[in-house]
Amino acid sequence: MSTAASDRTGAVSRETNETSVAVSVNIDGNGQSRISTGVGFFDHMLDQLSRHSLIDMDIEVKGDLHIDDHHTVEDTGIALGQAISKALGDRRGISRYASIDLAMDESMTKAAIDVSGRPFLVWNVSFSAPKIGTFDTELVREFFQALAQNAGITLHVMNHYGANNHHIAETCFKAVARVLRSATEIDPRQASRVPSTKGSLI
Repeated sequence: MSTAASDRTGAVSRETNETSVAVSVNIDGNGQSRISTGVGFFDHMLDQLSRHSLIDMDIEVKGDLHIDDHHTVEDTGIALGQAISKALGDRRGISRYASIDLAMDESMTKAAIDVSGRPFLVWNVSFSAPKIGTFDTELVREFFQALAQNAGITLHVMNHYGANNHHIAETCFKAVARVLRSATEIDPRQASRVPSTKGSLI
């Protein structure tokens, strides 16, 4: 499927016994978001992901929060990844690769991406506490695992250093946002080509 650069949008609805998720994205947006997952810290991180990737995101989730946040976070990553993949279509003309070292106060995190059609996550991030407020820090990895798997991207995230767990998590989301922005932008020198010698990224 080919998606015109002027219409790189995607929407996914996902219903299970654990969650109800509705996501829509516009790759060529300006970072506007409407996000409601019922998990305050997660909403804040998703807002950062939208704002710094310049991908417009509309995300509404109702999940089994009486159990915990796991299903809500993972299923959001699944649906968001699928919506991004739909919006990219055959990935024609994209820059494909990007990396950044992103600083926030005392923390610095590296993210590198290949919008390759081949899902893979390398995660080298540690937290010094099991929770940020009421949010389980292990769910940061779960979100990016689901996102990478369903968006069809190879994603490497490495925290160089940091003392504040909120800052560490936020640099992960902001760094991934920035590489998503750069890698999915249209390269005017190859706007009509899929950036692979194989001729396909899906």
